[in-house]
Parts: sequence; C-alpha cells; structure tokens
Amino acid sequence: MSMTILVAGATGKTGHQVVQNLVDQGHKPTALVREGSDTSALPKGVDVRRGDLTDLKSGVCEGMEAVIFAAGSGSATGPEMTEKVDRDGAKRLIDLARESGVKRFVMLSSVGADQANPSGKIAPYLNAKHAADEHLKNSGLTYAILRPVALTNEGRSSKVILGEGVDKSAKASRADVAHVLAEAATTGRYDGTAQNMQSA
Repeated sequence: MSMTILVAGATGKTGHQVVQNLVDQGHKPTALVREGSDTSALPKGVDVRRGDLTDLKSGVCEGMEAVIFAAGSGSATGPEMTEKVDRDGAKRLIDLARESGVKRFVMLSSVGADQANPSGKIAPYLNAKHAADEHLKNSGLTYAILRPVALTNEGRSSKVILGEGVDKSAKASRADVAHVLAEAATTGRYDGTAQNMQSA
C-alpha cells in the first residue's frame, strides 16, 4: 500500500537515495528542501515542499503518513549550525509531525549518539543528535532511530548488521542506510528501536 512520506534532507547524499528507494517501492515521497536547493538529482515527478530546518513553518508535515529525517548541517559547518539543524530543526520537525498526525518518524542519527556527554572533535554533532533522538523518544510518536557507523558512497552490500553486533570502527554505505531508512518508514519493522548499523 502506497504511503505519503516527507523526507528532510532529500537532496543530500543519503537523502536522495532514500527518495529513490521509496519511489522504486511505489510510495509517494515528498522532498523537504530549502529555497534554492538543487533538486535535479531527485527522481522525476517527486513532489517538493519548501522548508528550512532552521525556521520551519507549521503545516510542513500536513498530509504525511511518515517522516524521514535524513538531513544534516554538514561537516563544514560550525557548532552553531549543527545545533540549529541537527538538534533544533529535528526537534521542530518532530513536533510538527505530531501536530499533523504523522504515524511514524524515522531518524537518521549516528553511532555514539546514545551518549549524553560525548567527547572528541565531533562532540557538538553527537550532542545535537542525542538531544534530537531523546526528543523523538519522548514525543509520543511511533519512531525508529538508525545510528550508522562512518558512511561511505559505496553501493548496496550483501548484508547489513543492526544492533549490538555492530563494529563501531566499521563502515556503512549510504545505499544501505537509505534502504534501511525507507524500510523503517514503510514497514514498521524497526518501530520503537534505536540501533547501530554497519554494512557487512
């Protein structure tokens, strides 16, 4: 059965593969994109909804059955933008999804985001992800949280590993991550879970 699904970060390296997965499965993804974003990589005919994660307006989730958050401020931005997009933008989208009666929210997080006080150079990013994940868990929405290890641009692998058996020093292809995100949104297989992921 075809679902209407909003994808935040749809023009990113992982997000556009999520959209393609959903189209291939016969679903109706809507790409949430900033004004002026390059949408040329999106599959033909995909609906576009304008919205900036740093200033989301009410109604952005109207008509959606599920939301996938696959956005990110990017490694080139500073802690301030990371907080605005990965923490505050995600939390705002969660709140708007709940207001609009969205049935399921799928979060692309990161390995290490289960820690409340991470250290190291990516601590601001992990802090932001942790806050967004906790907000989602407490939102009352049906949720799934995926925490992949370091991402690569390789294609689908023969197998993915989820949960306790993940090697945190391993890699995960964006193609595999996109596939699992789409599966989480459309099947409910991972409802109520927050788990690490790697490609095998």
